[in-house]
Order: sequence, then C-alpha cells, then structure tokens
Amino acid sequence: MTLAYEEYAEIRDFLYKEARFADESRYTEWEALVDEDMFYWVPRGEGDFDPARHVSVSADNRSRVKTRIAQLNSGERWSQVPVSPMRRMISNIEIEVSEGTEYPEYKVLSNFVLFELRAQSTKNIEVWPGRVEHGIRRKDGELKMFLKKVMLINGNEALPTIGFLI
Repeated sequence: MTLAYEEYAEIRDFLYKEARFADESRYTEWEALVDEDMFYWVPRGEGDFDPARHVSVSADNRSRVKTRIAQLNSGERWSQVPVSPMRRMISNIEIEVSEGTEYPEYKVLSNFVLFELRAQSTKNIEVWPGRVEHGIRRKDGELKMFLKKVMLINGNEALPTIGFLI
C-alpha cells in the first residue's frame, strides 16, 4: 500500500515527538504515546535475535515499561540524578504499512544518534548511534507505539549504564 505524504508526515512527526519527550525526560507524556501491548527492546546489537532466547540489553513488556517510567519519575533513580541532558537526531525514515489487522499498523525504520551528557557522574558526553524499529498503529484516531526496538551499533560491546529510555 502506498503511503500518502500527509500520512508519512504524521508518522515522522510522531517519531520526533517521541524522541523529544524521551530527550526531555517527559516520561508521562512519552508513556501516553504507548499502547497496551508495548514491547520495548534493546537487543545486544543488530542481527536475527529472539528476546526469548538471546541476551538483551533490555526487553520490557508494558508492565515493565510502566515500572521503569515510575522509577524515572520518582526522582530516585540514582543513575539519572541529576537527569542526563540528551538530544537525538533522527534520519533515514522508512515506513511500511501492514494491512489485515484490526488497526492500520506501520513498521517504521530510522537511524539515530543520541548525545547524552553524563551530568550525574563523569560529565562526559556519551554517543549512542543505531537504528530503531518502531511498531506504530492508528487506534481510535491516534497513533500509538506498540514496539520500540533499538539496535545499537555497539550493542555487542560492553556498554555504560543506560538509565533512561533510549
């Protein structure tokens, strides 16, 4: 199915909003973009991994996402006190439409680079480059995210703590 420019722009803007909410630690607003069956996954790199069979950096169902956000919002997640200032760049957005489901679904692929200032520890800037696969659906007139799979370029290497939503 061909995607109209207006639909492409709406999904692109959704990605930008999702990134801005995460960058600005606006986790309650970020969570409002999430559907009930959300799966937030950071595999150990790029490849054909199965979260049930392979080690992941993070593999959170909706309940765990809710818990993670509550921790971040509490102000007591010490890896984020003070909160890391962050900014990410998103590019190379590709969108595929799936038919035949109850709601229209989109597989959205993009490249990103996230810059994080480790304000609570080293004061260094960490650079997190990778590719993201978003699963997005239109439900009751709104776009909702049901998958966020973050494939870090260095996901197979030793990683510093990721105490935020990447």
